[in-house]
Amino acid sequence: MNIDFEKRQVNRKLTSLDIIRIGTSGGLTPEIEVDSFVVSALGIGLDNVMHYYDKTDKIFNRDFAQSFIDHTQWNPDNSVPYAVEADKGLLKKLSSGKTIQGITITNVGFYGPQGRVLRAKLKDENLNEKLTSFRYKRKKITNLEMETATMYGMAKLLGHRAVSMNAIVANRASGSFSENASKTIDALIQYTLEKIAK
Repeated sequence: MNIDFEKRQVNRKLTSLDIIRIGTSGGLTPEIEVDSFVVSALGIGLDNVMHYYDKTDKIFNRDFAQSFIDHTQWNPDNSVPYAVEADKGLLKKLSSGKTIQGITITNVGFYGPQGRVLRAKLKDENLNEKLTSFRYKRKKITNLEMETATMYGMAKLLGHRAVSMNAIVANRASGSFSENASKTIDALIQYTLEKIAK
């Protein structure tokens, strides 16, 4: 969008995009019911992507991330968690009585990083419980997925606006699963399109 690939140069005039993720997610607290919609007000990144870029001090919520690190007794061998907020305008536009504004963990893998165990023992077997019990100024983590925080970070660095829409298809705290995840995802897509069109 903002690069002339023939000249291999950044365009003089930059275009700002609205980027909306619509995806599946797992709830982390009992009150986040299966088949509900969570709009991510903030993403906590457990990946390392954003730490490769300059000027992230302008986009990170350092106090939030540090509180999370302290609460979870974060393993220093892991990537340093970071926190990035959604675009406020998109967050407001896509929120309603049909959605929950939440805080989303962006994880780095499906198995050990999300607390799943088959044969290999985890370093922190209580990480999911720590995610559930975390509080920052009365705010708590609502859900878990694998894209939101990185998307928020890159969007802010590049001058775009981003928000993440999450269809809750399972709940880790209650052990419940959607009986028709496809229907829930379709409903979230329809809801989002209707909000965009207004």
